Amino acid sequence: MAARLYPRSVEEVFKDFKGRRAALIKALTTDVEEFYQQCDPERENLCLYGHPHGEWDVNLPVEEVPPELPEPALGINFARDGMQEKDWLALIAVHSDSWLLSVAFYFGARFSIDKADRKRLFSLINDLPTVFEVVTEATKKLQKEKSPVSNSSSKSKSNSKPVKVSKPQPKDEEELDEEEDDEHGETLCGACGDNYASDEFWICCDICEKWFHGKCVKITPAKAEQIKQYKCPSCSNKRPRP
Repeated sequence: MAARLYPRSVEEVFKDFKGRRAALIKALTTDVEEFYQQCDPERENLCLYGHPHGEWDVNLPVEEVPPELPEPALGINFARDGMQEKDWLALIAVHSDSWLLSVAFYFGARFSIDKADRKRLFSLINDLPTVFEVVTEATKKLQKEKSPVSNSSSKSKSNSKPVKVSKPQPKDEEELDEEEDDEHGETLCGACGDNYASDEFWICCDICEKWFHGKCVKITPAKAEQIKQYKCPSCSNKRPRP
């Protein structure tokens, strides 16, 4: 039997990694219907394998112990019908990322790739999006959902104060805005003393609870989003009692 050829250099290991990664992404995206059907929960423990030539297969784990290569996550088929499909695919994608790294660094350890080359290998791998990122396309969406919302901006919304310049609206909405202007017409800017206007940005001091034109205290809507607790100039200059 001919000996199996394994990657030995950083470039060869990275090529192997990319081939297996492409195969896993294919299974979890373009071939997802076929992959789903192969993961029958009635079958025994199944694994998703990605091969260096870019093809994938769902199969039983190898019988030899220890295995020749690190094995993928076992029993991926059992959770198929107990989760939403997108969550199930995302879970398999995470385990696939772990498996890809374990195979790459297995080669690195087996063929004595030194510290500098291991670092270079990881850098090459890290420049690629993870399988999870490709499958779910969730990274940017999660960052937007987790973006901080400042106390000042949330307080502005809860008190029905404007946080941006109003846009042209239909007549029925303009009538509602007139009622809102009447409701807040007595609100005065703590800096210039002018009345509330619906087409201007206002911000509330979290200490004295006075409202200010953004332009009067040099605060823009974008800047307000980054402020956790807004203090007006007067409250900022007050020294704490000894």
